[in-house]
Amino acid sequence: MNILDDLKWRGAINQETDHDGMYELVGKKSVGLYVGIDPTGDSMHIGHLIPFMILKRFQLAGHHPVILIGGGTGSIGDPSGKKSERVLQTMDQVRHNVKGLTRQAEKLFGQDGKFEIVNNYDWLSQLSLLDFLRDYGKLFNVNTMLNKEIVASRLEVGISFTEFTYQILQGVDFLHLYRHNDVQVQLGGADQWGNITSGIDLIHKVEGQDAKAYGMTIPLMLKADGTKFGKTAGGAVWLDPEKTSPYEFYQFWINQDDKDVVRYLKYFTFLSREEIDDLAKKVETQPEKREAQRRLAEEVTKFVHGQDAVDQAEHISKALFSGDVSQLTTAEIEQGFKKMPSVEVSSEPLDIVQWLVDVTKFEPSRRQAREDINNGAIRINGEKVQDVDFEIDPSKKFDGKFVIVRRGKKHYFLARIK
Repeated sequence: MNILDDLKWRGAINQETDHDGMYELVGKKSVGLYVGIDPTGDSMHIGHLIPFMILKRFQLAGHHPVILIGGGTGSIGDPSGKKSERVLQTMDQVRHNVKGLTRQAEKLFGQDGKFEIVNNYDWLSQLSLLDFLRDYGKLFNVNTMLNKEIVASRLEVGISFTEFTYQILQGVDFLHLYRHNDVQVQLGGADQWGNITSGIDLIHKVEGQDAKAYGMTIPLMLKADGTKFGKTAGGAVWLDPEKTSPYEFYQFWINQDDKDVVRYLKYFTFLSREEIDDLAKKVETQPEKREAQRRLAEEVTKFVHGQDAVDQAEHISKALFSGDVSQLTTAEIEQGFKKMPSVEVSSEPLDIVQWLVDVTKFEPSRRQAREDINNGAIRINGEKVQDVDFEIDPSKKFDGKFVIVRRGKKHYFLARIK
């Protein structure tokens, strides 16, 4: 099967510059394709996974992925959909971000076949102003540039010359990769259509109209309710495990709505049509089992963080659901209780009533604390406590770093030991 047929089934194609030409090209030989990412931060978030999942599919189909990290373009900023200019980063910050993104790209693409990571600072920094104007600026029509959607949306409030020329620099990138890295296809999000077509136009002007260069964009990813995919109440979902723990990452995917999960299985996993169709039927007939969501969470977490992270996330989930937190490791506690109510306390051993009321304030009064203890509603580190004279010694569990309190079936609290 031609990979474009599979992408169409998965709903992953938005626009193509020349469907028939690209279909023939990728069906005949191994092709170089690239996706660019500017180092606006030192980690990708799941929004970046959208084009990178498509690039990965091409890699698995035998094609050659090139990941362009924009150390050059990232130092000036692209004209985003926001109504304001980007704040320029220092070059030290840009270099730091490039290193972080490079590590993540290597992890995503280093498992199957060959791939390349390039930095456009290497060639853009060598351009003099006169070379830029003579060799490239002369080939871009201002009227055409003004009509690009991303630029046109900024004209009312204004756009700097710096951001206005971003599409020229991205065109230079495509031409450079076409010449030096045998890249013939650029992939990107729906908002990159104008930049992609600018690059193809430049290649045709410089290399001739017969030059085989193509572009494809991916649809804007929206949830069934029309809101933007990838955002949570806590903000972006990051690929960096220090910013979004693997457990939180897993939970994001397992909590997806039934209306969205099949579409996400097509897009964010490498499962076959048969497997996805089977899971789609289970969403309709056995939605309460949430098997599709669980499989989605397993597959995406494995792709980004590895199988060990999946096992750990599932272990934490089962422990929290059952209440048996005593078997969790200190690292798993850190992940699973990251966003639960917590307080900092000293390591001094105290009787449970005083500790619950005066130190942690998990209980409103001594009377309520004693009542909950006597009724078996209080668990400390997973163990039911019904002795009002019980002494809490923080040093006895979880490397002396945490004490976990559960009141009733669902209310967890975390004491962090100073």
